[in-house]
Amino acid sequence: MSPDTASVACDGWDGSECEGTPHCPPRCPRFVDEEGARWTIRPATDADEPFLAEMYERFGRPHRAQGLPPVSRRRRVDWIRSLLSEGNNVVAERNGELFGHAVYTPTDAETPELAVFVHPDAQDRGVGTELCRHVIANAAAAGRDGIELHVETGNRPARSVYRTVGFEVVERRGDLRMRLDLDRPIATEVRWPPLAREGPAEPAVDLSPADRGPGRSPADD
Repeated sequence: MSPDTASVACDGWDGSECEGTPHCPPRCPRFVDEEGARWTIRPATDADEPFLAEMYERFGRPHRAQGLPPVSRRRRVDWIRSLLSEGNNVVAERNGELFGHAVYTPTDAETPELAVFVHPDAQDRGVGTELCRHVIANAAAAGRDGIELHVETGNRPARSVYRTVGFEVVERRGDLRMRLDLDRPIATEVRWPPLAREGPAEPAVDLSPADRGPGRSPADD
């Protein structure tokens, strides 16, 4: 689905009554992070290549894992192009700028591999978790059997995110290999529309004085 289609399918940020539409992707593209900022999680296109390169340019060495993203610009561009051509990619966009990228690759594997990257300025806000949920939804909708990933043993924040979305450790050999089987309930739950996932918003109730009961007076203090 193109970004334009997303804008047609979703015309507001309050998804409390959204039951989904025939135009919807496997997971709703609208996301509000833990600080209340609004994001669009959408499929990446070839046109995003320079913007992804710019995003990864701002990753310092402490924010790289397992040699990724590559340090040199040329290798980084080749790596981005490879992911865009061989994988199923999504990006996290806010105010026209990319701050996150996730992919499962290769797309034709029964158990492809997940990779997720969030710019340091957008970490600890739930963006990485939401990107993972989109990848899971896309892989499940495409009929994949499962998803695997490798994570450094000492990368506790990443391990916590992966556990949150259902991944389990299946091998410990240097790095950890984790797997999520897509016949588990979470693979269905991540594709529910907002109304099914979050439930309807509760309307504010304005109680009459009689319904409020006795109030406190200064003498009660």
